[in-house]
Amino acid sequence: MPPKKKDPKKDQKGKQPQKKAPSSKSGGKPKKKKWSRVKQRDHLNNMPFFDKVSYAKMKKDVPYKCVTPADLSSRYKIRVSLARAALKELESENRIRAITKHNGQLTYTRTTAEKQPAKQ
Repeated sequence: MPPKKKDPKKDQKGKQPQKKAPSSKSGGKPKKKKWSRVKQRDHLNNMPFFDKVSYAKMKKDVPYKCVTPADLSSRYKIRVSLARAALKELESENRIRAITKHNGQLTYTRTTAEKQPAKQ
């Protein structure tokens, strides 16, 4: 009697195909970091000088609870050096007063009317 031939359909019937493990689970080398794909920050185009409209708006709006040069810079789209100069001017006019002057961080608040002692 001749030898039997193997039927490929019968062999596959009881077995399921094997799945390959994802490459992250294998012990291979990690991908090399690509430095060119770093996100670039948008360049701020803040004004180096006040124009009449923004200066008047700043003079009108500024005495609020907590004022910093960074806050003025973001609100009015001016440079921080210009904001520092504006805050010094407002302080000389007694519209704001300094809370802290620590290194580069200046914090101001609005001035409040001081209470007068009662006269008897």
